Amino acid sequence: MDAQLADVEAGKRFYGELFGWTFEGAYGSSVWARLAGEPVASLAPKLDGRMPTVWTVSFATPDAQGLGRRIVAAGGQLVMAPFPVGDLGVAALAADPEGAVFGLWQAGGHHGFGRRHRPGSFVWAQLYTRDTAGANVFYGGLFHDALFGEGARPDFGRSEVTEVFPAEMPPHVLAHFRVADLDDALGAVQRLGGRVQAPPFEPSYGRVAVVTDNQGASFALLQR
Repeated sequence: MDAQLADVEAGKRFYGELFGWTFEGAYGSSVWARLAGEPVASLAPKLDGRMPTVWTVSFATPDAQGLGRRIVAAGGQLVMAPFPVGDLGVAALAADPEGAVFGLWQAGGHHGFGRRHRPGSFVWAQLYTRDTAGANVFYGGLFHDALFGEGARPDFGRSEVTEVFPAEMPPHVLAHFRVADLDDALGAVQRLGGRVQAPPFEPSYGRVAVVTDNQGASFALLQR
């Protein structure tokens, strides 16, 4: 999972205080975010000011090229074809048939999360879609074993974008970070210059609020 930001130093200050992350150089101008010494995310500078300020969740795959072909065959698209990231692995950026963007990661020296499901780390990704049946077919066909196979631990769900959402909200994948106390975390977000997009609500997987950081990147906070 990585954030594309206009100001990585400002991102380090925001997330360092919010989640207790520390940082070290990763690849190029990007930095690893670590919690208790384990990698939990990365922050990267936007290469083009026209790019959105966003968090992107990546699915692990043993074959980014092959999965990219399957995505296109299933009606999705490759936003960025697979490319090497030094000796760390191979990355790609894809979109589902409705345009929701997600990443792919074929591990080399970097295998992904060192810590998750704990406060201050990734806990859930939620797809917001206007076509739930189509999403079931698309993601189920690509990632069936990971999402539904024996021993799979749920990390991913989907919700329908209904009339309660703004009409202009596009389908998207929303990254969730676990927090020990949601109200305290919301106070910290606002104190650090972020804002609350959606106040706390209670889906089946916990108590959630949607926020933006001090540069406009959206993410969710989840208390279980």
